[in-house]
Amino acid sequence: MIPKECKRLAEVDFPIAVVSRHAAREKSIRHGHPSTLHLWWARRPLAACRAMLMALLLPDPCDPNCPPEFKQRARTILPRVQGKPGAKDIDLRNELLRFIGDFANWDNSAKTTYLEAARGLVRAAYPEEPPLVVDPFAGGGSIPLEALRLGCDTFASDLNPVACLILKVMLQDIPRHGPGLADELRRVGAEIKAAAEKELAEFYPADPDGSKPIAYLWARTVTCDSCGAEIPLMRSFWLCKKANRRRALRAKIVRPRGEPPHVEFEIFSPRNETEVPNGTVTRAKAACLACHTVLSPDRVRAQLSEQRGGADVTFAGTGVPPVRVGGARLLAVVTLAPHGQDARATGRQYRLPSERDYEAVWKAQMRLQKILDEWKRGGRKGLCPVPDELLPPIGTLGFRVQRYGMMQWGDLFTARQKLALVTLARLARERAGQASSLSEVVRAAMALVIGRSADYASSGVVWAQEGEFVAHTFGRQALPIVWDFAEAAPWSDSSGNLNGAIDWTARVIEAWPGSRPGQVQQADATEHPLPNETAQVWFTDPPYYDAVPYADLSDFFFVWLKRALPEHPLLRDPFDPANPLTPKTREAVQNERSETEDGQPKDKAFYEKAMAKSFAEGRRVLREDGVGSVVFAHKTTEGWEALLSGMIRGGWTITGSWPVATERPGRLRSQESAALATSVHLVCRPRPEDAPIGDWGDVLRELPQRVGDWIERLQAEGIKGADLVFACIGPAMEIYSRYRRVEDAEGREVPLGGDPTAAEPYQRGFLAYVWETVGRLALEEVLGTAEARARNGAAGALEEDSRLTALFLWTLQSTENALGGANGQDEKGESAEEDSEDEEEEDAKSKRKKPGYTLIYDVARRFAQPLGIHLEKWEGRIIETEKGIVRLLPVAERAAQLFGEADAAAISRRIVEDVKASRNLAFAFMQDSGAAPEIKSRGKRGSKQKAEAAADPAPQAATTLDRLHAAMLLQAGGQANGLRALLKEEIQRGPDFLRLANALSRLYPKDSDEKRLLDAMLLAVPR
Repeated sequence: MIPKECKRLAEVDFPIAVVSRHAAREKSIRHGHPSTLHLWWARRPLAACRAMLMALLLPDPCDPNCPPEFKQRARTILPRVQGKPGAKDIDLRNELLRFIGDFANWDNSAKTTYLEAARGLVRAAYPEEPPLVVDPFAGGGSIPLEALRLGCDTFASDLNPVACLILKVMLQDIPRHGPGLADELRRVGAEIKAAAEKELAEFYPADPDGSKPIAYLWARTVTCDSCGAEIPLMRSFWLCKKANRRRALRAKIVRPRGEPPHVEFEIFSPRNETEVPNGTVTRAKAACLACHTVLSPDRVRAQLSEQRGGADVTFAGTGVPPVRVGGARLLAVVTLAPHGQDARATGRQYRLPSERDYEAVWKAQMRLQKILDEWKRGGRKGLCPVPDELLPPIGTLGFRVQRYGMMQWGDLFTARQKLALVTLARLARERAGQASSLSEVVRAAMALVIGRSADYASSGVVWAQEGEFVAHTFGRQALPIVWDFAEAAPWSDSSGNLNGAIDWTARVIEAWPGSRPGQVQQADATEHPLPNETAQVWFTDPPYYDAVPYADLSDFFFVWLKRALPEHPLLRDPFDPANPLTPKTREAVQNERSETEDGQPKDKAFYEKAMAKSFAEGRRVLREDGVGSVVFAHKTTEGWEALLSGMIRGGWTITGSWPVATERPGRLRSQESAALATSVHLVCRPRPEDAPIGDWGDVLRELPQRVGDWIERLQAEGIKGADLVFACIGPAMEIYSRYRRVEDAEGREVPLGGDPTAAEPYQRGFLAYVWETVGRLALEEVLGTAEARARNGAAGALEEDSRLTALFLWTLQSTENALGGANGQDEKGESAEEDSEDEEEEDAKSKRKKPGYTLIYDVARRFAQPLGIHLEKWEGRIIETEKGIVRLLPVAERAAQLFGEADAAAISRRIVEDVKASRNLAFAFMQDSGAAPEIKSRGKRGSKQKAEAAADPAPQAATTLDRLHAAMLLQAGGQANGLRALLKEEIQRGPDFLRLANALSRLYPKDSDEKRLLDAMLLAVPR
């Protein structure tokens, strides 16, 4: 057994770059990957979990306390998969790290040689019995699953019932029954599919020519207040947007006498993009195609609320079928030609809707109503067949649909979708229960299949025009309103079909390389069920502050799972039997719209307290010789402060910190902002009860060197920008957390967090000094020592705006580009994480987003303030703050500010004249353009900014950055004479201009207009 004094590999080294590449690539691996068993949000890549677990479990051969027996066994095992280690301990360490990096590769994760080597190394470290790995926030199961792969015992728990069912199937049922479970699932699934298809055939009729619909493309509708025409709410008129095949809808307005106009459509093949108009809805404002009146968001919401979301067709009349009079409108039907037809007819075809299509929908509505009537006549025994549980309150993070009348979970689905899911749930209860000795296990697996089906069978899915497939509901961690949606045919051969859901699930079962089963239990992490000192490793990925509303989102699946598995012991709230949904009051997230059991808001204090109790429980269940790790990837300083506060209060000391790239490159939220590409794995151990009191002076002196060394190491590994910033928290916390408390010379405790504007350490808090240190070291790297020390105008330093711009761009550098990764899709075009832009406040994001680069205000302020940079002075001049986000203004937006109304040619002529006359051109254009730019107050901090700005008005003088931006604008305007004159003047003035230009050229993204202008301008500098 590893001596408690012995360091683990994770505490001394880790193959960051190699593991990051494998973790980022994993997002594109689909068939058989455990993540495809069932959706869970913010699931950690298996590669990162596997590698970190190995590093946590194995001792460092260079540690004098490392058992000789381990080193001997490791030298025997490693040559089976790689080269023979050298004679020195450092050689063995390097070979172990190389193995960890190679084993992180998904392609190696199930190879017998690698599995045997990994499990052999773990047995060598723990010869007496397999180590127990505990994860109290197990969620999608990445950490405990990898613990099983390594031959460990594992105890996985979660408060959420959906997570627990996923964990049970993944960690218990699959290891226990293996491929036999896949065979039985395929058999039972085929029976259920055949029965459901026969029972529901009339609701999904084939076309008269034998073609089979695979998707129905719908739009919600509202009525124009001016002309009375129906407005189909459409994001786009495109149907298919492939390079070699384009289809779109073209609207025609019919104006019958004495009646409101109405819209008819035709399908055509556009020759270019200009032939296809924009959609009819933007940010919940609907434009009438007939009279061009624009309905306000309030009117759109009011009309859709009357329709309970508007996903269903409204019929009227006594005919069979009755006449459609409103509600959802069928725009087009996507079909596949029957096998054997002419090759020209193969592939996806698009046709306009027919009466038969609407008749099938009406019949589905009638059948669903019959089912509900029978349930009511039966005394409403059991659950309502259609989910009637309430959605979370309006304003809950990630939810917008309630404002459109969708108040129950069943409102998210069309009548035909509800009928299909109700039928599948019933058949799963009936048929899966007859599956011999595997009945309960197959029933649970089939419930997950139904969960997968529901993800593709709501009115929240879109038709992906580029790939021609039905996307799934949860393209991101939210439930937005989707204006025009796709309804998949569940028996088709396209995405969203039942066969596919069964196959995805079965492939996961078949791909598992085999292990002993794990232990799964529904439990609150603040009251862990394990006894004291049980686990060798406590490794978890806790909820991220206010980032993901797990419980609210998981109710989408929960309402269907409990109908497929009634009375299942895991599908309940163990703390409130009357709660029909997943537990909320104990969930460890910040959500002030939710309440605790005693009626208090779930604010930051609640989150910190819950984290502290959870970490204290982790410390309790961990053995004295054990080690822990916590994964965190929040992008705000408040989120980090809340988590770290919980760790410190829970009795842990941080001994290592490793950022691993885990996010998909190029995702929507990462573009031109400081979204994190990495997750930081904090390695920790229980802090000794007799830990000393730290001296603040000693901590402060050690901080710059420790953080500086870490920045250098991380940059060598390709970690940049915001990822590097937050990864530096780890080594800083190593210094602080080793003490039970840190005191200044007067005996006052220096807390972890505090008021970053305060002057005294005991009021300001340790983390403020961490942000300051990182920012100072960053400026020193990009601009030089003087700028790093420039507070209150140090001699020789560039002005505040130059330092702010440099610091801003440094923070925005992308780790993704350095570490790479794939954004792949499987052969059906189903990506792991489709970005959705269909929420009313997101649907036109790409069109309305202002150019420039953005940071969260709190992050910008935390860096700027201690470095003598006053954000309020530069508001409206080089930055713009709105809704808590700071935007760095593009150079092009500063033209009017710098040049006034004069064009670039006039400015160029004047600069040439001023240089010839030896006039002070540096200030002329600022003075000529009028008063200094107005300071704009924006967002919730507007009043404070306004007051600060009044006390400290924006500077009138031109700065080095102003002159550099002027030169870039001259370059953009092709004004060579003025540019040469300006460059000549700046070179005579001193080195600051070129120093800043070169620094910013290195910092701007390589494809940005600013970098292009800077590089071109620098080529024009006289040599």
